[in-house]
Amino acid sequence: MHSAVAVESISMSKQENPLTLGCDTAAKLFRARARMWGAAPALRWKARGIWHSATWAEYLSAARAVGLALADLGVARGEVVTLLAENRPEWLYADMGAQGMGMVGNGIYPTSSPEQVEHVLGDSHTRVLIVEDDEQLDKALAVRERCPKLMKIVVMETEGLRGLADPMVTSFADFIARGSQLAVERGADFDAAIDEGGPEDIAFLVYTSGTTGAPKGAMIAQRNLIFQLGTVREYLTVEKGDKTLSFLPLCHIAERMATVFNQLAIGYIVHFPENAGTVANDMREVSPHMVFAPPRFWEKMYSQVELFMRDAIVPARALYNMALKAGMKAAEARLAGRPAAEWDSAKLKLLRTLAFSNVRDFLGLASVKNAITGAAPVPPDLLKWYLALGVDLIEGFGMTETTGFVCATPPANIKVGFAGRCAPGVEIRLAADDEILVRGGNVFAGYWNAPAKTAETIDADGWLHTGDCGEIDADGYLAIRDRIKDIIITSGGKNITPSNIENQLKFSPYIADAVVIGEARHYLTCLIMIDQENVASFAQDAAVPFTDFASLTRAPEVLRLIGAEIEAVNQRLARVEQVKTFRILAQLLTAEDEELTPTMKLKRRVVATKYAGLVEEMYR
Repeated sequence: MHSAVAVESISMSKQENPLTLGCDTAAKLFRARARMWGAAPALRWKARGIWHSATWAEYLSAARAVGLALADLGVARGEVVTLLAENRPEWLYADMGAQGMGMVGNGIYPTSSPEQVEHVLGDSHTRVLIVEDDEQLDKALAVRERCPKLMKIVVMETEGLRGLADPMVTSFADFIARGSQLAVERGADFDAAIDEGGPEDIAFLVYTSGTTGAPKGAMIAQRNLIFQLGTVREYLTVEKGDKTLSFLPLCHIAERMATVFNQLAIGYIVHFPENAGTVANDMREVSPHMVFAPPRFWEKMYSQVELFMRDAIVPARALYNMALKAGMKAAEARLAGRPAAEWDSAKLKLLRTLAFSNVRDFLGLASVKNAITGAAPVPPDLLKWYLALGVDLIEGFGMTETTGFVCATPPANIKVGFAGRCAPGVEIRLAADDEILVRGGNVFAGYWNAPAKTAETIDADGWLHTGDCGEIDADGYLAIRDRIKDIIITSGGKNITPSNIENQLKFSPYIADAVVIGEARHYLTCLIMIDQENVASFAQDAAVPFTDFASLTRAPEVLRLIGAEIEAVNQRLARVEQVKTFRILAQLLTAEDEELTPTMKLKRRVVATKYAGLVEEMYR
């Protein structure tokens, strides 16, 4: 690890990349790609069990209609258009239509409360809000009087809204129809607006999760997008016509880049699931070539397989364990840079075919070329399990303020615990306190209407202060250790990185999330969020009586189960890092609860404050 005093920069020279076609805005690239790939499929979506498609030409036509309809309402360049909907083609039509006209796109998590919707609409001065259905419309109607800049609400699905006569509300179908009519009359206005755009224009906003105050709107400039689109070959090998599935929230920077923008560089086909509950089935149907998801998604798939194999017939379980042992041996050799023996390679290939092909089919990973994870550190054993399965699960690091990607692990040289090397044209270095600093074309344009906050985040030399601490090895690989504010200093003066412990705990199929406590304490404790499905299955198999989720968390057998999982992790930790006692959260949490982020991660400080009674109980 680099010393805390010696500050080192690591960078790569910028390379020419044809993926952006010389365009200086994403809207120009979108138009060029749509003309180039006109009849090829761009988007597919599932409705009532049937897949539908839109070509690139149809995608451009729909975006043009939305853009012209927005301008017809009086939305000007630089003004904000916000979406409140699940992932679907209309999201992209509206986003690219707004950007084509020089407007600023924006998104709100569908799980947001009316109060959260109000904050984003008010702070961004949103002019038009496009919502999915009557549920999201209700949120907007509840707060619109306190959002004076809002002039129109557009609803995608109007079922259940028959008879609604509100001059502020219109349907997306009518909106598109109006835009299509305008395209016939003055379609050239859309092209002229695209031509007028420049690299310093703000493309869209991404609102932070608000764990340290009110959510802030991070401004992503067109130059940020073009820079990032030139780097996609650093971590993606998918090709034109390959498939992806868009299921993470589109207002999150990672999914926004993967679904809306990286597609412009490569030309893969984006698929939208029918709804959040069909993602697993749709994964199997689509068999995507690229999958990006946070660690919890990959942990859940691992848990499904492990629990299924525990109940499998003896021959199947024996074959799986034999293949897993051989796969793990090969993974260890690969990670150590040792070539596998020819006999071992042939044996592993046969075992993978016999034991793992059905597993990959079941998980929807039969065709995957790029399996990527980020947003949180990954348990090393999880990466090794996927390597054993024949899936290269690659870690990456990025954040909203870096327009996503900063670095990723090269598949040919995977290092467990490291998030890889930075992209060409990006510099990373460590500050005196090991804070990771980033500088390059991916660094965002600042926070919307918050110059003071921007100055706190980007220093005078252009370095973005990430708030993460880490290390850089001799090969330029970056490791993320924790958020600086989350590092625990015990009463004995020991520095503990809780995420390392938490990630090992979350490798258990029975633990969905964990928060390690111990600041200024004599020892560490932990608050646990159990995996409801897997723990309930355990309870049923063990004939453990329970009536609801709360009673499940109190069952002695469940407490012993979780205690055993924690003790297994403790055996791999230094004494000072070991969890001495724990409590299980008795409330079944969802993304609507304040304890969870929209991406289903526990908010450490919120949990520690809300459950202070439980914490104190562990230290009595």
